[in-house]
Amino acid sequence: MGAMSIATLEGRTLVWGLSLANYIELTEKAYLWRAIMVSLEITLTVTVVSVVLAYPLAWIIAFRIPQRWQRLALLLAILPFWTSYVVRSYAWLLVLAREGVVNQTLMTLGLISEPVTLANTRFATVTGFVHFFVMLLTLTIYANLVQLSPNYRRAAMDLGASAFQTFRHVILPLTLPGIVTGAFLTFVLCIGDYVTPQILGGNTELTVPQVIMVQLGRRADFPLASALAIVLMAIVTLVYILSARWLRLDRI
Repeated sequence: MGAMSIATLEGRTLVWGLSLANYIELTEKAYLWRAIMVSLEITLTVTVVSVVLAYPLAWIIAFRIPQRWQRLALLLAILPFWTSYVVRSYAWLLVLAREGVVNQTLMTLGLISEPVTLANTRFATVTGFVHFFVMLLTLTIYANLVQLSPNYRRAAMDLGASAFQTFRHVILPLTLPGIVTGAFLTFVLCIGDYVTPQILGGNTELTVPQVIMVQLGRRADFPLASALAIVLMAIVTLVYILSARWLRLDRI
């Protein structure tokens, strides 16, 4: 793929060589650069929202649900994984449609007078992603929480720390490795996903995987598609290096 990314396409002929034309084209064509930015914006939004929602859920399962019921709670938490990825995306498309459950509920409550457009938007894409990745993050954070000795909290409270101070200065720092690991997995799976943006986004904003498919399916421009894929891999690699470095520094 790296060799393909520095080749060129002359008409319908693939010319192998050492050319940076495809990478230069990424900076010159606005829609290509925009696709990279859209992918990053959606991925970062999904990662942050998923962490914010998953941490309380993992906390409830770990500390508020009796131990004998925790396995059942975890089983319920991973139920979305049992459904086909495509089916789950189309289900959200129906829920967010103008005649869907969300619009009908908002109109019944009198919050809106007419249906609003929720499907085929970035909001729909983020919602579909969050539904999936909250469960993934819940598992990674829960794994960290259950390994914490209750003596940490008891010691903090004995020293006069409030519940919030105990969480901020003791629990949260000790569970950050689980958060970072889950956030990295979310980032990698989200930024490279094609199905959810294609179904829920409605092609209103193209992500990098969608643009790659356009180059392959409509233009047969394998060199440019390869260059986009290399850029995507470079972004993921950079995030991995930053995450791994942070985890090493945190352990030190």
